Amino acid sequence: MAKLYFRYGAMGSSKSANALMVRYNYLERGKSVLLMKPSTDTRDGVHRILSRCGLEAECTLVEDMDLKAVEAGKYDCIIVDEAQFLTKEQVETFAYICDMYDVPVICYGLKTDFQGNFFEGSHWLLARADAIEEVKTICWCGRKAICNARVVDGKVVKEGDQILLGGSSQYVSLCRKHFHEGKLGK
Repeated sequence: MAKLYFRYGAMGSSKSANALMVRYNYLERGKSVLLMKPSTDTRDGVHRILSRCGLEAECTLVEDMDLKAVEAGKYDCIIVDEAQFLTKEQVETFAYICDMYDVPVICYGLKTDFQGNFFEGSHWLLARADAIEEVKTICWCGRKAICNARVVDGKVVKEGDQILLGGSSQYVSLCRKHFHEGKLGK
C-alpha cells in the first residue's frame, strides 16, 4: 500500500535537493513522476524547483494537478516540495491518492515558521502522514537546528506575516537556544 510521507526540516536542510534526487531515482528506473509545489512558492519561478546546491527541475503547481491522470495510473510517484504551503484540503487529496490509487506521495517542507508556529500544510501532514521523517541540518554552533529564524538588518525578528518568501539572506536555521537568544553567530 502506498504511503503519504512528510519529510520536514529547517531552512537549508536540503529538502528541495532531496526531492529532486528522489525524482531522479524514480526516472532513472523508468518510472513516471509528478513533481509539484504549491502556487504560493514563486521564489525560483512559478514552475521551477531549485535547490541551493544547484539541482533544479520544472514542476506542476498543486493547484493545477490533473486528478484524472492520477486516476488513470499515469504516475508511479508524486513528489511535493514546499509542502508547508499546502491547504488542509490538498493534504486530504494527497492522502486520498495514496489510499485509492496506490500512488506514494512524498512531501517535503518546513514544519514551523519563523515564530515556531505550524504552517497549515505542515499541521495537516503531521496529522495525516503515514511516515514522518526529519531532514536534519545544524546551527552555526554545531547543534541540531530546528528553528527557522527570519533575519532583517542582521537581527532575528519574531513578528510579521507568516509567509515571506526568501532564502539564505532572509532566513537562517538555528538551534532552539540560539533562536531564543536571537544569536546568529560568534
